[in-house]
Amino acid sequence: MSDKVLLAHGSGGKLAHEIIHNNFLSALDNPILNQLDDSAIINAEGKLAFTTDSYVVQPIFFPGGDIGKLAICGTVNDLAMVGAKPLYLSLAFIIEEGLPIKDLRKIIASIKETADEAGVIIVTGDTKVVNRGSADRLFINTAGIGIIPPGVNISGHNAQPGDAVIINGTIGDHGIAVLSQREGLGFTTKLESDCSPLNGLVAEMLEVSNAIRCLRDPTRGGLASTLNELAEQSGVSIRIEEDKIPVREEVGSACEMLGLDPLHVANEGKLVAIVDAEDAEAIVARMQKNQYGRDAAIIGEVQEEHPGRVVMKTRLGTSRIVDMLVGEPLPRIC
Repeated sequence: MSDKVLLAHGSGGKLAHEIIHNNFLSALDNPILNQLDDSAIINAEGKLAFTTDSYVVQPIFFPGGDIGKLAICGTVNDLAMVGAKPLYLSLAFIIEEGLPIKDLRKIIASIKETADEAGVIIVTGDTKVVNRGSADRLFINTAGIGIIPPGVNISGHNAQPGDAVIINGTIGDHGIAVLSQREGLGFTTKLESDCSPLNGLVAEMLEVSNAIRCLRDPTRGGLASTLNELAEQSGVSIRIEEDKIPVREEVGSACEMLGLDPLHVANEGKLVAIVDAEDAEAIVARMQKNQYGRDAAIIGEVQEEHPGRVVMKTRLGTSRIVDMLVGEPLPRIC
């Protein structure tokens, strides 16, 4: 068997069956996937959440993760941001001819480990192989299904004046980690992506309060773009305080050197929560007991005036408008 992916691996013939059985099925084994029918048959009761996404990160391996871990975390987190319990995922691989089989196996092992942590099952998938130079090594497309528990109503339209704004930890880690790997930047301490599944954290938050209005993971466009989206959807304004937003020293230094704003840098293991102010402290206290919420903090509040606007009180005591990201300073980070 070749040690690299060949065009014939996407032919639907013997080599295609070999790469599926020897790599995907052997690692992701479960009764539903093993049926190998054209559609997965699953059991579900209640209100469903359904999402889809595609992952084209470059490089495909980066400090703290890889494109496989990113695909699982991103899909799981999108379901969790509406309060759903993620259950089933699909994976479709577009593989460039010449990808080393050992790299493919490493990514599949990462997928398995992350899916197990998140408690989700890979139930169906697809593999295509394209000519060298057509896919930049590997692209992954996903879809995910989850169940929303009774009584949970989380949406970007639900923010109300007086609500508190919470972040679960330091911002910008993923974008700067990927950039450092791509550009060879060095730091005195190891900086890793924050890529992680947040469904367990969200479940714990919901145990504390049923007054969680909005959840959103600030991926592309960073915290600034996410807050602007929520302000626009809910028809409110949001005021945040710069000195309450957790930023690692390495991320702050890299952003200063590169002329970037940490508020615009991507994350893959962070969430923004808008909650009833009366429950905010209790929610943060519970989050801080979870490994993915140790640095959780209240960073601002929802206000009524100037709907759709996000304003930040700076460390100097002045105020500035926080806009959405314009352009794409960090290409291919998810």
